[in-house]
Amino acid sequence: MVTIPYWLIRYGLPAGFLLLATVAILVVRPVIHAEETERAVRPSPPPPAQVATPRPRARSPRTTGYEVRSGDTLATIAARLGTTVDELLVLNPGIDPHALRVGQSLRVD
Repeated sequence: MVTIPYWLIRYGLPAGFLLLATVAILVVRPVIHAEETERAVRPSPPPPAQVATPRPRARSPRTTGYEVRSGDTLATIAARLGTTVDELLVLNPGIDPHALRVGQSLRVD
């Protein structure tokens, strides 16, 4: 009678099962993902053309303030208002250009 050592049963069977499962996954995976690969190779039709006409923002001569919105930086604010970052810093000496807060008021004129 052949006796199988305990350590082989305790560690060998789970390791063998994991090896068998890994091989099975590696064999079956290409079959499962063949449709996705085929779909990725086929070019998708181009989206319909949408013509968006940007509306220029009319700048009122009496505009003296700007309220910071989410995602704004001094560079984007300056570009939007037709000024420079340096000019905004001169007009707003107390602001930290790296820590603008949403809703914060800036002097622009």
